[in-house]
Amino acid sequence: MGDNLATMRNKITKAVIPAAGLGTRFLPATKAMPKEMLPVVDKPAIQYVVEEAVDAGLSDVLMVTGRNKSALENHFDRATEIETSLMKKGDIDRLERVNFSTDLADMHYVRQGDPKGLGHAVLRAKMHVGDQSFAVLLGDDIIDSRDVLLKRMLEVAGERDATVVALLEVDPEQIHLYGAAAVDATDEDDVVRVRGLVEKPAAEDAPSNLAIIGRYVLRPEVFDVLEHTEPGKGGEIQLTDALQELAADESLAGGVYGVVFRGRRYDTGDRLDYLKAIVQLAADREDLGPEFRPWLRSFAGRLEAELPEHGIIDEPGVSAGR
Repeated sequence: MGDNLATMRNKITKAVIPAAGLGTRFLPATKAMPKEMLPVVDKPAIQYVVEEAVDAGLSDVLMVTGRNKSALENHFDRATEIETSLMKKGDIDRLERVNFSTDLADMHYVRQGDPKGLGHAVLRAKMHVGDQSFAVLLGDDIIDSRDVLLKRMLEVAGERDATVVALLEVDPEQIHLYGAAAVDATDEDDVVRVRGLVEKPAAEDAPSNLAIIGRYVLRPEVFDVLEHTEPGKGGEIQLTDALQELAADESLAGGVYGVVFRGRRYDTGDRLDYLKAIVQLAADREDLGPEFRPWLRSFAGRLEAELPEHGIIDEPGVSAGR
């Protein structure tokens, strides 16, 4: 009976998605629309993240929102006027796509209130999550649905009864853009023990080139840590500081482990990377790729021929698609 109760307690069923950011990098597009609703091909970025949670078995999703975020709730709610219009037109394909987002998950919402950082946003989930472990997915990171990450993290969290973060190997010259993990190897090739975390270190000071990306599986003890975590950089409560405390003491909630992800990840939090994400995902789509890829090759060829400032000059008699 005790084992069954422990299993029920440790079973992870809930996902938390912080979505209260202002999206200032994408102004003026985000002046009246949440950055999470920016389309990536033909779906808003946030839908990819919710789909990932549901695919991993987490259909209870809490979104931590801020002001002017009603579009997020509307997207995952019924749209009766659109549904009726599509039904009258007999446009069943689009109707199914609209209904898919409506029926995707059991969605819940809570306001963050004061914008006090990611750690504070996670802390706002305490009442909903309770005393169970839970997943946190950041909307800026889209993980390709063909690659397994969250499912593997949940598996490791269950096996080791610990907090698990997602790690990605990056160019050492880029590690200053991320939080870097100091790690020890384990008996599993894709799992490391996290000893400490350094936020945005210089390349020469980084403990590794393993960067933390926006997926976490957290034990409920993180709430107690966050409640006494002092505001850090920018006056915000940093989740990284809480993870550092958990990593430093393995007796506290089992320590922290990392799953090293070697699949495809798309960053939608930066304008240039957002454009790259759209191109990559569109090129791989079965419905768009066959027509998009030839156009993309032709366009790239024209760019090479038309940009002498890059030292590439179109030569007479040479195809622009060389």
